[in-house]
Formats: sequence, structure tokens, C-alpha cells
Amino acid sequence: MPKVLKKRGKREEKKRKREENNGNDLPASKKLRDEDLDSKEVEIITDGNDATPHNISTLEPPGEIPFYGLLDEEEQEYFRRADEMLEVNQFANAEEWDLFLTNVYREAKGKELKIANSQSCSRLMERLILLSTPAQLKTLFGKFSGHFLHLVQHRFASHCCETLFIKSAPFVTKELTMPLEPEQHVPDNGEVYVSMEYLLLSTLNELEGNLGYLMTDRFGSHALRVLLVVLSGQPLVKSSTTSLLASRKNENIGVAGIDGKADEMGRTTRTVPESFHSALDKMIADTVAGLDTTYLRALATHPVGNPTLQLLLQLELSGSGKQKATGEGSLLLKLLPDNPPQEGTESASFIQGLVYDSVGSRLVETIVQFAPGKTFKVLYRSLFKERLGILARNETAGFLVERILERLSREDLEEAIQAIIPQIGSLVERSRTSLIKTMIERCAIRSVDVSPIAEALEEAYGTEPRNRLVRMLKVTLGNAALAAKDTVQARKDKDPEKVHGSLLAQTMLSVPGLLRLLIVNGLLALPVADLLHVAKDATASHVLQASLASANADGQYRRKIVQRFYGHITELATHAIGSYVVDCLRTATQGLAFIQEHIAEELLTNEAVIRDSYVGRTVWRNWKMDLYKRRKLDWINQAKDDGYVTGTSVATQDNHVPGKEKSGIELARERHAAAQAKNTRAGRVANGTGANGISASARRINVRS
Repeated sequence: MPKVLKKRGKREEKKRKREENNGNDLPASKKLRDEDLDSKEVEIITDGNDATPHNISTLEPPGEIPFYGLLDEEEQEYFRRADEMLEVNQFANAEEWDLFLTNVYREAKGKELKIANSQSCSRLMERLILLSTPAQLKTLFGKFSGHFLHLVQHRFASHCCETLFIKSAPFVTKELTMPLEPEQHVPDNGEVYVSMEYLLLSTLNELEGNLGYLMTDRFGSHALRVLLVVLSGQPLVKSSTTSLLASRKNENIGVAGIDGKADEMGRTTRTVPESFHSALDKMIADTVAGLDTTYLRALATHPVGNPTLQLLLQLELSGSGKQKATGEGSLLLKLLPDNPPQEGTESASFIQGLVYDSVGSRLVETIVQFAPGKTFKVLYRSLFKERLGILARNETAGFLVERILERLSREDLEEAIQAIIPQIGSLVERSRTSLIKTMIERCAIRSVDVSPIAEALEEAYGTEPRNRLVRMLKVTLGNAALAAKDTVQARKDKDPEKVHGSLLAQTMLSVPGLLRLLIVNGLLALPVADLLHVAKDATASHVLQASLASANADGQYRRKIVQRFYGHITELATHAIGSYVVDCLRTATQGLAFIQEHIAEELLTNEAVIRDSYVGRTVWRNWKMDLYKRRKLDWINQAKDDGYVTGTSVATQDNHVPGKEKSGIELARERHAAAQAKNTRAGRVANGTGANGISASARRINVRS
């Protein structure tokens, strides 16, 4: 009997089912996948209950992406090997490096578009761009010219375009600040000189007219955001900017021994030509004119369109002249037509609907962070002031509350703190300590009393110092095997709850008074074994280091905590994490010469063990133990040259109030220090003649980064 002709395999079966169910929408509860972002309908939130569907894909794509051809097997193998060699960067010298790059460029000539669109070779193109000279970058612009609209939409070529934009940004500033002489405008090859400014503006002209579509394109939106930041002159590697430019899945393509995609100039605000500002203003104006309020509000909850809308708002609100940003035709006014957006208006309902949305709340954060003061005050008093306590409880809205606190005056901040304090217990229970950390930082800046926060934290974490600190840092103590496993796991997984607990404790240490005592008393209450575990923990160790390096650390605390490490210095010095604590002890023992010498003697006694360890050798170098071993008196004087005061507590000196009469013990310490320094100088003169009498002029080695 004949059988029905059908294709085998699970993939074909899934494909057949998809074709049969084509047109059926996924359930609303399903999370959007990346490949569905361009075709899925997104809801506009108009108020807390109603939602009107709006198709964000109403703008047609700019056309089918052309096919640029494929590399043959021999070419793919050559470029693959070249990519591997560039990645490891094991060339003997600069000449060998330049020769290799020249050969790769020669082989890639005429195949640039194929390489950029190749899954296996596009990484090579990114690395070549990172290593390119300005002339080579301009050549690549010429090869890509006329194809940028299609390249930025391609899965692999879009990354090459992003890298090309970022790498070109510093050269625009250099051409602007250090212009070439007229005779230098003629290249050696006889081609017409073209500035990097012109090439970037030409690229923007290619994309013009398709910005509405690119804002929601899965790959094109990233390249568009990078181009916007380059034109604006904002830092390319700033944390707030980076989160808008690259997705979490983005590979950090680079070359061993060479910094990432932006040099030192990319870490600060760049000087850009006036034409960039004009082009950016025109682009924002065209975007506002071409998109209505309904479409813009749909972008607010779109996973791909939201970051682009955030960036456009940020550039408009932080650009030149905030009157223009709130005037007729501005993006903010198009998004929030009610001016001001008070309670009961449609704009207020739209904002309140976004507050609890995981995507839309980021747009509200941008508005709160960059809106003019007048607009922010209206928003705060009409929409947020009475609801701060409720918003602080929510996992998503809590981040918005942090941005609000950063803009409040001292009087408003005091009221806001009182509204949020009742929620501290709930925040601690759910490990949402980021908001508490922001509260403490803002109170320190605005000189607001933090005692109520300290009392609430003590009630939430417990009154017993040891248990309070262990609960805050989430460290496992008592079981050595479990503790070791916990440390390795924390270092591998970067547990966010442990990280936020550690950051909260470090912030508390930076504020003098009750908050600092909560952490200090907890550290002093730990047994030696538990204190050593904290010193070796990848996350909790930062708290111990901060307590030692803090400007608020008094001499009494430093003496108590440092002396508990006696007998365990070698153990910590040879530990990957604990070695940082030993390095920190060098600074913590300022003015405590007898403790410094005790630690140095312990290091010297176990010299063989320490030198056998990689991190131990770093500790040995940072403590200048070679100098201590050969010329102890010079080591002591070197400590004084580095800012250490022998026999006197630096904390006592720093904390002395000018104009207040010194106590008897302070005067005695000063006399003792002066006498000891005098004896030391006399000993140096008596014990050395000629070259032997001159102290070594070694400079202090910086703690490893």
C-alpha cells in the first residue's frame, strides 16, 4: 500500500505546525522572544485598566536585504586562521604585527561586504576595524557607503557597523582640534581627502527616512543608537550609555593586550563639530514630525524600541537649551501632550501605567532623571510624592524611586525618607537593598540625619552584631567545606543578593555615626576563623577592606581588627582574595609602626612560601619587603616619606578639631613622635657614610589593579 509522501525529522514537523497555526497570536502571558519582536503587537498603556492595541510594525521595511555573495572554502579558512591569530596577539614584535595586518588587508580587498555578512568571518572584520588607522577606516566607509541601510539590519554586519562608528568617533575630535595643513589634505595615493565628519554625516543621510523602522529593528536599532551617541559627543563607555547601546548577549570582541572598542577619549565627553548637533536636532525633529503620540507610546513598552526612545529623550533633554526640549515640537511634549502632566490628565495616566512595567519604567526613569526642574517638580508633587512608600515596595518601581531621590532637595528628601522608612523591613526581607543604599548616599550628600535609617536597619537585620553582619553579607560561616564552596560559587555566579548586601555595607561605612558602627561592631564581633572567611570571600572581602581604608576608621578600631590577623598574614597573602586585604593593611596601619613591623616580620619569616605564590609575590612587592629585608631603617623612613607618621595615630590627627585645645595624651604623642624621628635621623647619619648614608629613594608601588 503506498505511503503518504512527507518529510522526516522533528524540525520539519515543527515547521509544518507553525505553518498550520500561522496567524494565531501567542497568549498574552507568553514572554516575547527576540525573533518575534518585529511582528508582535504591543499594547499601549493608557491607564491602569484599559489598553488599546497598536501595531508598531506599520512602517514598512526599507526593502529586501541584498545578497553580497559567499566566501569560498579557501578564503574562509584563511580568514578564520587570521582571526584566531589576531585574537591571541602573540606576535614577536611590532614589525611582524604590521606585516601580518598588511597581508590580511590585501587579501580582504574587494571582499569587505562578504566578510562583514559572514557568520564565521565577521568577527575578523570587527578586529580589523579595532586595529585600523584613520585612513583604513575611511577606506572601509567607502566600501560600505551606499549599503549602510542594509548592513545595519544584518545579524553580523550590524556589529561591524557599530564598531566602525565607535572607532571613528575619537578621530572626528582629533581632526577638529588638530586640523591638517592644506598640503596634507592630498593623500599619498592621490585620492580626494575626505574628513571623518563628512563620512559619518553621509552615513546618517543614508539612514534618514527609515528611522521609524530602524527604531524597532532587532539589529538596526543598536547601530542607530551607537550612531546617535557618536553624533552627540557623549562618552562611549559610560555605564548608563553602555546599557543603551549593547544587548546582554553582545560579544565583547577584542584583541589580547588592546583595550576595548573605545580608547581613553571615548571615556569622556568628546568635542564634536557643530554640524553633528544640527544633524542630531534635525533627526529628532524629523522623528517627532513623522511619528504620532500613539506610536511613540507604543514604543515605550516595546523591548527594542524603548531603549532608542530613551536615548532620543536623553539627548533632547540634556542637549543645548532645555527650553527647546520642552517647546513646541519637542519629543517630550509629543509624548506627554498635557503640560503640565498633572493628576487626572491622559499623560499622567500614561506615566502611572508605565511605572510598574519592566520595560516602560525605564522610560519614566529617563524622564525623571533628565527633565527640566520645573517639569520634574510638577511630576513629583502630582504623581509620586504621596505614593513613594507604595512605589518603594514594588520590585520594578523601586528603581524609579531611586532616580526620584537623586533629584530631591533637602526638605523634600527628609519627607521622602520618612515615607520610605516603614518599608525598610520589607526591602531587607526581599534583599532589595539598592534603594536603601541610595537613601543613605543622598542623605550624606544633602546632610540629612541618617539615624532613623540606622534604627530601621538594626531592627530589620537584628540587634546581635555578628548575626546582623552575616545576614547582611549572606556569607556561610562555621562549615569550612560549605564556606569554601560558597566562596567559589559566589565568585562564579556573582550572586546579586550578596553583591547588593556588600554594597550597602560599604555605603554604611562611608557615613560616620550609627550606620558605620553597625558594620564595625559586626566585624569586631566575628571570631578569628569567621573573620578570615570574610577576608577570603570574593564579595564580603570588599566590606572588610572598606572598613580599613575608610577615612572614618579610628585608630582604636584599626588596632583591634588588624591584630586579629596576627599569625594568619601568610595564609591571606597567598590567597587570591585575601591578598587584597593584606595589601589594604599597609594603608590601614598608618601611624601604627609597631603593627606594621609585626606584619612585615611575619611576611619575612615565611618568605619562601610567599615568593612561591603569584599573589604572594605581589603582596611582597607592595609591602616593599626587599627593602625591609636589606635595610630596615630605610624601610621605616620610606614609610614616613609615603605619608606614614611613626608612633602617632593618623586618625587622632585628622579628627582633631582646629581651634580646640589638644588633650594631654595628644601632646604626649606629638613629643614622642618628634623625639623618635630625631633619634632616627641621628642614627642614619652615624651609621652611614658616603653612598651608604643616603637613604634609598624608592617610590611606592601601586596596589595591583
